[in-house]
Amino acid sequence: MDIKVLDLENDPLDFDLSFQPGQVDLGQEAIQIGLMDSEGRAEVIHEHRGPKEIVADIRLKGNFSGIFEVPCARCVEPVQHPLAADFDLIFRPSGVDAVGSERAIHAPDMEIGYYENGSLLLEDVLREQVLLSLPARSLCKPDCKGLCPRCGQNRNQTACSCDQGPVDPRWEAMADLRSRLKS
Repeated sequence: MDIKVLDLENDPLDFDLSFQPGQVDLGQEAIQIGLMDSEGRAEVIHEHRGPKEIVADIRLKGNFSGIFEVPCARCVEPVQHPLAADFDLIFRPSGVDAVGSERAIHAPDMEIGYYENGSLLLEDVLREQVLLSLPARSLCKPDCKGLCPRCGQNRNQTACSCDQGPVDPRWEAMADLRSRLKS
């Protein structure tokens, strides 16, 4: 859904949409399972920066909910996460804050996004919100045994017969430290 500043100048835009899997590109990080619902409101906020400079910011306030799947950090089996979150975001025209080629970012600036060509794609905002809402690391179960580093077998499903192999001699000092700490 393309949210255009010119359309918002007349009236705020209320939305209540359902997105099919794949409609919002989540990249390699996650897979959407079933519908993702989102509802909210987009409106323009005029920021007065002087007598003749007015910046048209877009305020996007809403929520989303859906079920998403990410790989387990140890065994790469799929892990489902039901997510529901609210967002209240401000988007400013890109380049309006640029002062020279480099610019320091301050805390209030990190809460502002940017749009280009007078419009903002809701799908881009939802992708960002979903990825930010997912946990940084997911496990299929707390005691996941992971994959065997030699044969790649999922140790949760089958006990592999690979030996642990020779111990790297650089770790011998750590093994000696463990025995000293126990005594």
